[in-house]
Amino acid sequence: MLANYLIGLREGLEAALVVGILVAYIVKVKRQDVLRKLWFGIGVAVVVPLGLGALLTWGPYGLSFEAQELVGGGLSIVAVGFVTWMIFWMGRTARSMKSTLHNRLDAALLGAGWGVVIVAMLSVGREGIETALFVWATVASVGGSWEPAVGALLGILTAVVLGYLLYRGFVKINLGTFFTWTGGFLILVAGGVFAYGIGDLQEAGLLPGAGIHAYDISGMIPASSWYGTVLQGIVNFNPSPTWLQMGGWVAYIAVVTCFYVRQHIAGSPRPVRAPASAPADTPVAESAAQTVAS
Repeated sequence: MLANYLIGLREGLEAALVVGILVAYIVKVKRQDVLRKLWFGIGVAVVVPLGLGALLTWGPYGLSFEAQELVGGGLSIVAVGFVTWMIFWMGRTARSMKSTLHNRLDAALLGAGWGVVIVAMLSVGREGIETALFVWATVASVGGSWEPAVGALLGILTAVVLGYLLYRGFVKINLGTFFTWTGGFLILVAGGVFAYGIGDLQEAGLLPGAGIHAYDISGMIPASSWYGTVLQGIVNFNPSPTWLQMGGWVAYIAVVTCFYVRQHIAGSPRPVRAPASAPADTPVAESAAQTVAS
């Protein structure tokens, strides 16, 4: 439940920030006449992921066992790909997201402003589809239990409240720190979903190595125990993975973490020193001070 709560919180907060930016800009340029169209687009962006989640939940039941495993494994891999892209996209574009949305709105506000519906659907819907895919994948990996879905819903509700409080200025959150730490945690969760997807594809016969386990510690950490259930719910812990699952998990965690750390090191502001000969009140010194302060 905790993993899905954080997924819902992170994705929901991203969507809430997008909505807050869109609403604030529309009010700023005094185009309140298009607010209904904005909310209509947001409503569509919410309904589509719900429909996708229902389709993923009840759609595969009429398929054979192999087909179910193939669909489940494939969608788990797709979900991991979406979430991984989202983690790096947020780290790359977080600083320019506000100006990017403003530019899109400037074009969408021309005429009657129906383009606002498209902007809202694309900006918010992406977060919803990513959440639906990843939450479904984590729910499927723990046997279809209802707790992960409840955790995701609670996370989304918390994000809505935080988004409103942020918009009104009642609370302040260091969003950079928040997204950095939750991004790192999601890499760990996505690694477990990736290994689960590999297992499904092995069961479907698409990948080799089914039944050839790298180790078995189910005697030490039974999957049915409370701590085994907690680990499975948080990071998709598997006490008896195959060699391919273990190799896929290690490779994913190592490669993605390496690029994630590099992205954040490259994106960290570096202090710029003014030349020694420049007086303290010169533009060079002022620029350096602003760089350090940022």
